Amino acid sequence: MVREERPCQGTRQVMVGDVPMGGGAPVVVQSMLNAPAKDVGANLAQIAALAEAGCEVVRMAIPHRDCLDAFAAVCAASPLPVVADIHFDAQIAIEAARRGAAKLRINPGNIGGLEATDAVIEAAREAGIPIRIGVNAGSLDSALAARDDLTLPQKLAASAADYVRHFEERGFHDIVVSAKAHDVQATIDTYRLLAADIPTVPLHIGVTEAGTAFQGIIKSACGLGVLLEQGIGDTLRISLTDDPVTEVRACWTLLGALNLRRRTPELISCPTCGRCQVNLIGLAQEVEQRLASVASPVKVAVMGCVVNGPGEAADADIGVACGAGTGVVFSHGKIVRKVSESEIVDALMEEIEQL
Repeated sequence: MVREERPCQGTRQVMVGDVPMGGGAPVVVQSMLNAPAKDVGANLAQIAALAEAGCEVVRMAIPHRDCLDAFAAVCAASPLPVVADIHFDAQIAIEAARRGAAKLRINPGNIGGLEATDAVIEAAREAGIPIRIGVNAGSLDSALAARDDLTLPQKLAASAADYVRHFEERGFHDIVVSAKAHDVQATIDTYRLLAADIPTVPLHIGVTEAGTAFQGIIKSACGLGVLLEQGIGDTLRISLTDDPVTEVRACWTLLGALNLRRRTPELISCPTCGRCQVNLIGLAQEVEQRLASVASPVKVAVMGCVVNGPGEAADADIGVACGAGTGVVFSHGKIVRKVSESEIVDALMEEIEQL
């Protein structure tokens, strides 16, 4: 059963373009562009690829003021809401709000202090867009970072909460908060504190600087999986040193594994053993590659023998149980057809197309 809505969430809802975030809306999948900030065409091409993969909101860095024209052009042509990612220069955030940003992301550790945000708040208010207060372990405010009486999670949560109070005192409530660390347990502890301290503010969850795909996906699945299962998190990014499309696919796989949202196929495959008489690893990998272009929450099973065949994968929409150079294709535990090993992948894809 897929839980598309999260009625247990007590966060208020903000709109990022036409995408609802918080307030029980489905968890929003995000990624960040990594094309050169001044290259409009490259950024739009990346947005198109991300949108096809299921990304719902994209973030774009604006490292210098002379990148604002390109940012505005990207916003004007993007099919997805574009978040302006700003560090160090509050004036860039103000200009980005005026030039089409669907949301602003500022970092309390380097934006110039609470007072520097007042003009940013007014620019966002005038544009009718939310602000993400994005705290990072590596760029905490120096005074807060120097305190020995607080743990890292307490420092991160305190930084975010201080800014939330400052914004709300000025009547601005369209806020999203993130507070990320590269350490999984620190990330979990931080977001638990935030969920308790600012329970009405939507949370963007993520493990920052998680690493390359293999390590990064594992670390993110551990940390974010724990939080999501506890009802913490309104939007997420799985940050990888990899193609941003890989981030999006990983997000959907994680959400699907938790039965929160499903957009992509689920591949069920056994780990193989001495009973297997086909090249199951190769078959499963080929099926996985072919399924990458399928935008449907279909369950597909690739099983090595009759022991782990139609019985264990009886809930699969389509599956195959392999024998000596053959495969029995089944649907919900019932045999559909028998094919040779060389025909297995094509047979599975043919059956998927008929669903």
